[in-house]
Amino acid sequence: MKLFNQTKDTTTAPVANNISKEVEKWMDEVIAAPSGPGISTKKSMFGNKKMEEPVVSDSIIRADVYTPVNNTTGLTDVLNLRGIRQVYKGDPKDTILFDNFNFNIEDIPGEGQFVSLLGKSGCGKSTILRYISGLQKPTNGHIYMYGKEMNENDFIPMVFQAYSSFHWKSVIENVALPLLVHRVNKREAFDRAEEIIKLVGLNGQENKWAKAPLLSGGQLQRVAIARSIVANPKILLLDEPFSGLDIRNRTDLQNVLLDLFYNPKVDVTFILVTHDIREAVYLSNRLYIMRANPGDIYKEFKIDFGPRRTRDTKYLPEYVHLTKEIEDVFNDLN
Repeated sequence: MKLFNQTKDTTTAPVANNISKEVEKWMDEVIAAPSGPGISTKKSMFGNKKMEEPVVSDSIIRADVYTPVNNTTGLTDVLNLRGIRQVYKGDPKDTILFDNFNFNIEDIPGEGQFVSLLGKSGCGKSTILRYISGLQKPTNGHIYMYGKEMNENDFIPMVFQAYSSFHWKSVIENVALPLLVHRVNKREAFDRAEEIIKLVGLNGQENKWAKAPLLSGGQLQRVAIARSIVANPKILLLDEPFSGLDIRNRTDLQNVLLDLFYNPKVDVTFILVTHDIREAVYLSNRLYIMRANPGDIYKEFKIDFGPRRTRDTKYLPEYVHLTKEIEDVFNDLN
């Protein structure tokens, strides 16, 4: 493995010889984190969160294993949300975000899934991502990944709109962090991190501090994406990750995601929440429009622009037509 040399230049960060005290402290917090009704204490390297949960009912009978198998492919679904109910207590009345909400993501053989969720604000798009990531629990209902009900030990990474890198660490330390936390050998962790850094187009930035202005906004989101996939997760969640970027950086990052999606070494199901219809059409092979009050799937679009998408895809008549069709459906929502 190529180890990155230390430098006195303040734009770069020295490579740690051991797992840093910050990481050890984070690990101690995770291990010692208390649990109890009403508070989710699950902490994330991708932006530590502590989400307050609404009233949770134990009235629903739990099932440890739920195995929906697609009759056509014979494959178990990637994800199932079953009977989801979300109630927020209020005065004078409660707010019901979801009421018996069901949602499935199938596993497509030889292709994988890039799923986008579109909908007006308040329909529950980002809440679905928080359910999957474990940052929030529904009032009632069950969430299954590959047929097994998810629990607090399942860790699904998420890339947020806000930059989430550890600014006191170098790029390569940020990317390798999930592996180091799980006690992967440092040399192996850095080898893997270097490989992913190349995949996301950050060659030559490995030893810089992961912060602005040393890195641009687009580069910081590349760091977040690389860190999120370095440990080979089954699912990657993307919550409007490019909304704060300029057009050039946004386009570049869209193509980074497509490169990862088409890479046979990256076996990840991507789930994107975005307000950009053109972005969703360009990236997705499944696109879902949601409606609110209560949140539900209004319409599904299956998208196929051929074996591989490029910048030219956005000029295809099929792309332009589908974008307009989805805009019309979206605008017809109440």
